[in-house]
Amino acid sequence: MIEFSLRADHPSNTKTDAVAVAVHEGQKLSWAAQEIDKASKGALSAALKSASFAGRCGSVLPLFNLPGVAANRVLVFGAGSANLLAAKDARATGKALAATAVELDVSDVTMFPLGEGAVGAMQQMVLGASDATYRYDETKGTSAKPKPSLKRVRFGMPDAVAKEAAAALKVSVATVHGMEFTKYLGNLPANFCTPTRLGEEAKKLAKSHGLKVTVMDRKAIEKLGMGSFLSVTNGSEQPPRFIVFEYNGGKKNDAPTVFVGKGVTFDTGGISIKPAAEMDHMKWDMSGAGTVFGVMKAVAELKPKQNIVGLVAACENHINGKATKPGDVFKSMSGQTIEVLNTDAEGRLILCDALTYAERFKPRAVIDIATLTGACVVALGSHNAGIFASDDALAERIIASGKKMNDRFWRMPLEEDYQEALSSNFADMANVAGREGGAITAACFLWRFTKKYNWAHLDIAGVAYKGSGKEKGATGRPVAALVDYVMANE
Repeated sequence: MIEFSLRADHPSNTKTDAVAVAVHEGQKLSWAAQEIDKASKGALSAALKSASFAGRCGSVLPLFNLPGVAANRVLVFGAGSANLLAAKDARATGKALAATAVELDVSDVTMFPLGEGAVGAMQQMVLGASDATYRYDETKGTSAKPKPSLKRVRFGMPDAVAKEAAAALKVSVATVHGMEFTKYLGNLPANFCTPTRLGEEAKKLAKSHGLKVTVMDRKAIEKLGMGSFLSVTNGSEQPPRFIVFEYNGGKKNDAPTVFVGKGVTFDTGGISIKPAAEMDHMKWDMSGAGTVFGVMKAVAELKPKQNIVGLVAACENHINGKATKPGDVFKSMSGQTIEVLNTDAEGRLILCDALTYAERFKPRAVIDIATLTGACVVALGSHNAGIFASDDALAERIIASGKKMNDRFWRMPLEEDYQEALSSNFADMANVAGREGGAITAACFLWRFTKKYNWAHLDIAGVAYKGSGKEKGATGRPVAALVDYVMANE
């Protein structure tokens, strides 16, 4: 894991393996690049001209042994045409710089973000550097690669923003720690990351980070009356777990923010079985739970003066002779009964009981996070997660944090008109409606269990993981947005 810090050296005098400075389109030098150019008596400008460096965002030009410069390497990065790097571009830049450093076998890099918006750019460059150097090797054998060479990234920041930068860097580092933990849990195969394993990881996190945790087994879950949650577990040999994290940084009677995560560690679809193609993706059906773990880790490191609760309902959705059948009816913790028409719509069945459990905390807000519907992926693709909310102000704050952290959400409708589609002749509601508006009717199902508090539902099915290619794996989203949301409430 990379060590991030600030330093106050002059760009040309920085004793480091590599120094990174920005150049705009048209080969316009940033202030740091100008200082390097002066110290090298124009060698930087000459190299740019020789290489026809265009200055496009995400591009990196390595230069070696420039005269008058303490660092052996200068990494020139493109900053586009604007004086302010957008969040997306800054993250891509941090990723490209870190990847280049790894290719050059560099262990220590000092980056000089642009003067305008330097703090925001730095935050995104931290996330980008983490993206470039994160490795999953828990289950790798002889094919495991060596750890990346890059160990330290330091930022040279303008004196005027030094205090702000220090505070922002602390948040960014904690966010990276949370995101990498979320990725780790998500990338574990389902035969490793069972509900029992999540319970064990919760206890380890609580011990190392000073959190209170309660891990409930089937007997305790039955005692709570979580019949809807337990209906999903009927076909699995793996016992369920209900996990309750508590961070108490505020006053005793301060209403907490409650995060609720869907933790289906593998989803076959149950009797309504999924197609075989890409079923390996269903190990990521616990990404909502992984997000809660990541947020709680970051919160425990940052120690905000708030009370935060994390709830995780963890189980498998599997098939055997005891598995829930389409048409079965179960009573939820709220007392409402549910006709299960499709056993592959299981996430809402475990979340509804967790949302009812959240009532006991008398929360200021409840935010659930779930890879809930393929319909949301069809609607929004992989760039924006869906957000549904019963409170406009809550939705706006989450969306604002998403924009700031390049961890974006798009608000979807939550209206009573959609509720009729969930009607049942045999229970208080069905767990699915028709094909139309599937992400919306799923949210409307959950809405029925959240009437006693302000609530937001994040459908992260399209953003929680990448399903193919070299970067196949968990993304750590939306940990960054939710950590920023928490810290913005300070």
